[in-house]
Amino acid sequence: MRRLPIVPTILVAAAVAVMIALGIWQLQRAQWKERMLAELAVTQGQPAVDLDPLLGPDMPEAPIAFRRALVSCTARDVEVSARAGRSLQGASGYAFYVPCRPGEPGWAGRLQVNAGWSQRPDAARRLSLPATVAGVIGTTEPGQPIILTAAQPAPPLEASAPPRVEDIPNNHLAYAGQWFLFALAAAVIYLLALRRRSVAGGAPKP
Repeated sequence: MRRLPIVPTILVAAAVAVMIALGIWQLQRAQWKERMLAELAVTQGQPAVDLDPLLGPDMPEAPIAFRRALVSCTARDVEVSARAGRSLQGASGYAFYVPCRPGEPGWAGRLQVNAGWSQRPDAARRLSLPATVAGVIGTTEPGQPIILTAAQPAPPLEASAPPRVEDIPNNHLAYAGQWFLFALAAAVIYLLALRRRSVAGGAPKP
């Protein structure tokens, strides 16, 4: 047998090892995601939380993702921002967002209310929120505003679909399978290339 090419073999072996490591990492991520979703499912069933004392300028944020919540808002006739969203029945359209306490120190940009849904992006230019808004909080990320989807929409809007834990994807098992398949494919292709090289090297010259 002819000697293995050293450099290509090392490169392919390193690539296969990296892909296997990425597959194992995705398996670990899948386990972490399952635990996180289970914790969020428990949180989703807890009683409503009062956001007023949690979102002040000197108060730390509690783990409140997917909690039902109540909050006092001062938004009256304020401009809205329309983004892609879904209705309570699952129809595609636009959700309309309003800052809960515009201009108030410690609150500016920290909490926005999904005030409702419409098929038209121009269904509302300005909206007012009731003194107390009840709804469901979505995912929370550092540096990003908290989104509260109101249970009762602001007229003339319809209710938006509330955030659900079930809507969070867990694709890590599929990603792990892809990395393992890539590693297998790379190894098989390289072995076939070595076999072809060996056969070509041993063929009689004309």
